[in-house]
Amino acid sequence: MATERVAKPRTSVRVGVQKFGTFLSGMIMPNIGAFIAWGIITALFIPAGFTPNAELAKLVGPMITFLLPLLIGYTGGRAIHGIRGGVVGAAATMGVIVGTDIPMFIGAMIMGPLTAWVMKKLDKIWEGRVKPGFEMLIDNFSAGIVAAAFAIVGMLVIGPVVKAFSNGASAVVEFLVHNGLLPLTSIFIEPAKVLFLNNAVNHGILTPLGTEQALAQGKSILFLLEANPGPGVGILLAYTLFGKGLAKASAPGAALIQFVGGIHEIYFPYVLMKPIIILAAIGGGMTGIFTLVLTGAGLRSPAAPGSIIAVFAATASDSYFGVALSVLLAATVSFLIASVILKSSKAPDEEELGEATYRMEAMKGKKSSVSSALTGAAGAGSVAVLSGPVKNIVFACDAGMGSSAMGASVLRNKIKAAGFTDVKVTNSAIANLSDTYDVVITHQDLTERAKPATASAVHVSVDNFMNSPRYDEIVELVKSSNAPDEAAAAPDAGAASAGAGAAAAAAVVTPAESAEPEETGPSGILAPESVVLDGTATTRDAAIDEAGQLLLDRGAVDSGYLDAMHEREQSVSTYMGSYLAIPHGTNAAKDHIMKSAVSVIRYPNGIDWNGNEVKFVVGVAGINNEHLHILSSIAKVFTNKAQVARLEAATTVEEVLDLFGKVNS
Repeated sequence: MATERVAKPRTSVRVGVQKFGTFLSGMIMPNIGAFIAWGIITALFIPAGFTPNAELAKLVGPMITFLLPLLIGYTGGRAIHGIRGGVVGAAATMGVIVGTDIPMFIGAMIMGPLTAWVMKKLDKIWEGRVKPGFEMLIDNFSAGIVAAAFAIVGMLVIGPVVKAFSNGASAVVEFLVHNGLLPLTSIFIEPAKVLFLNNAVNHGILTPLGTEQALAQGKSILFLLEANPGPGVGILLAYTLFGKGLAKASAPGAALIQFVGGIHEIYFPYVLMKPIIILAAIGGGMTGIFTLVLTGAGLRSPAAPGSIIAVFAATASDSYFGVALSVLLAATVSFLIASVILKSSKAPDEEELGEATYRMEAMKGKKSSVSSALTGAAGAGSVAVLSGPVKNIVFACDAGMGSSAMGASVLRNKIKAAGFTDVKVTNSAIANLSDTYDVVITHQDLTERAKPATASAVHVSVDNFMNSPRYDEIVELVKSSNAPDEAAAAPDAGAASAGAGAAAAAAVVTPAESAEPEETGPSGILAPESVVLDGTATTRDAAIDEAGQLLLDRGAVDSGYLDAMHEREQSVSTYMGSYLAIPHGTNAAKDHIMKSAVSVIRYPNGIDWNGNEVKFVVGVAGINNEHLHILSSIAKVFTNKAQVARLEAATTVEEVLDLFGKVNS
């Protein structure tokens, strides 16, 4: 596996500007839908629109004057002090709206967070000092007083200052346009994008000024200064044709993501890998802006994300040709410059792209949600770059009761055997995932379902739950990402892999729960009547029925759960490797479970399970994780060849119960 790097945050002026830009972006981006709604209504119903309608056009003014600034003020306030901050921020924003005659986006970006911050500090002063029964009175009146005071300040002070700034900035833009100098802004904008400084410029200045300009003229060139996908796709196309190694192999996929998906950061490592290629981005950006100036083209509203689809959706009715030409020429010039650079310099290799991705994430201050597209697009098997220590790993499956529990137990054994006792390994249903994990492991057929809820995590796909080689890669990722002293003290990966089955490991439940052995008698999770040494089934579906019938006979499930076991198998196989399958129901079938139970059936001659030989079928039904201890024991058995041999040779049910029940002793 390739050496992993950890993107560590840097403290600098640039990082401060990046954080500020991200904060500004955080006020605009959640409200882009409202901007688009305003753009659609404007495009359709104003006198110069596609279908002029004087009555419906009445929506345009109030939306741009009141709705959008209030949304921005509320979003900014909520980011500082929750809903309470959002409410006082929106109320204070009303002051700058009334105090000026231009759209107050910049004013909203000031008043929302500022008022919420003051409210937060005041709440801290009397926190814990208010007598019981007076909390609501104090909370409501203090919020009202602060909101009223700042609304007045906004109207009399902030509004006029912001208007003067906006007028000055507009004058600068007009000067640049009239003197043909606007393309020179690419000299700043394109490098700023690669350094993650673009949000401060784009959402802090260009979007507010562009919206004001669009209100007056029906469109604005400013919306496309940073969002034009042409320069980035030109660079990626050059790598597609003239790059080498992983850079060449991954560039086509990256180009699709950048151009259609609008995720521009995916091309940043390609620039960082050869910094001189920033000249291609600058040349393409200048060409695109110059084309817009010549054709008088522009967008009605911001294009976010910077996808070609979003760009055309926001294009003014008279600007389609100019915008299309701008993107095309920007991509062409960028491609030509990048091609010359690539053909005349040493070809980058996989390590250079990985290092560039690391540097990009170091500048961003966190893992990139698209970095895996770079490191894995060529079929690389290594785990992606992580932006900090690994503390929380989750193994996710559809129901969260069987496959994920077994996989989590196996992986936990390996990680603990490697010496990392503070790394938490849990299991979960995909439907219950949240973006709080460092690493998410899923069956390869479920990975795409897990990604939307865990966008900031490293995703690892496996096809074998019991002994996937990806587990050793994850152990290496933990070693390289966590504290150096821990990694140095840990045994090597080979020793960890070889000794994982015999190593003492926690169950899938918490240590406190694991301390007491799980009962395996008639009233326990695994009862003697649920163990069959010679199964009669000869097919996968018949084996599922046989395992499910044992659960049904125990009164653990109803007949609907058996149907759900087959439904689960149709979506993702429950084959675990090491001759083991653990059929169980879907997440939606948990209502069909009355109590936790596990059944075990041995098939000495083996049966075909989607092309894999299975000799042991474990049926699973679990409530409140009560079954996880026995699954952990089963996982330990099947990661140890000697214990699997004992299981194959067992002649009595008691031997099986003893093997699963005493494995921790």
